[in-house]
Amino acid sequence: MPAELVLATWNINSVRLRRPIVERLLNEIEPDVLCLQETKCQDGQFPAADFRKIGYPYVALNGGRGGYHGVAIVSRLPLGDIKARDFCGKGGDPRHVSAVVEVGGTALRLHNFYVPAGGDEPDVSVNPKFEHKLRFLDEMAAWLPETAADLPSVVVGDLNVAPYEHDVWSHKALIKIVSHTPVECDKLEVARQAAGYVDLARQFVPMDQKLYSWWSYRAADWRAADKGRRLDHIWAHPELADKAASYRVLKEARGWERPSDHAPVLVKFAL
Repeated sequence: MPAELVLATWNINSVRLRRPIVERLLNEIEPDVLCLQETKCQDGQFPAADFRKIGYPYVALNGGRGGYHGVAIVSRLPLGDIKARDFCGKGGDPRHVSAVVEVGGTALRLHNFYVPAGGDEPDVSVNPKFEHKLRFLDEMAAWLPETAADLPSVVVGDLNVAPYEHDVWSHKALIKIVSHTPVECDKLEVARQAAGYVDLARQFVPMDQKLYSWWSYRAADWRAADKGRRLDHIWAHPELADKAASYRVLKEARGWERPSDHAPVLVKFAL
């Protein structure tokens, strides 16, 4: 029988503040590997010891120096060749970490990204945050094909773009809103296609079906409003995409105590 790998990605919006629900996910869902974004803590502050106690002894961290942004990989499988890359010439801006995982004789490289949100105004002439986001996506597109020659790879994370019409609650209402503007959607697609990645969500969920992973804190009742966006992604090389057995957004986690505004996204591979 093929070996299974359950991979999860989650923008946790402060791992120390929301450590209890991270532990709940690890205990109840038991992914083999969990990728976190927006950890908001330096490496020495990361609660690795707490996760070790519940069976996740391996971590790959990029927390930077200021306690902003931050990405991490938490795993019950050994993590090898851990790397972190700076983007856009911004040292100390922790938005990427990668590691090699081996399952059933198959080794793959896992890239965990936190793409800049881009601010509120989709105009580079007045909003440097939006310019940063577009440059980041361009650099991803140029760099990912280089690293793809290393090992079969998977890209996960909060990519902060909802690229397709039914990745948002209203294409018409959001087409001029940061995260769904045509320029962002186009650049994210270029980055995905540059190294031939498959969007696993849309491999399992048809393009004409609504699919979200983020619901704003601003909604008085996020469930009733259901004005979501699909900002969290899992991409895989075709040879790995062919081995993807299931996909789901754990929507109920958005309603856990002191939740993140993102829900975990999970994929199971049969390797």
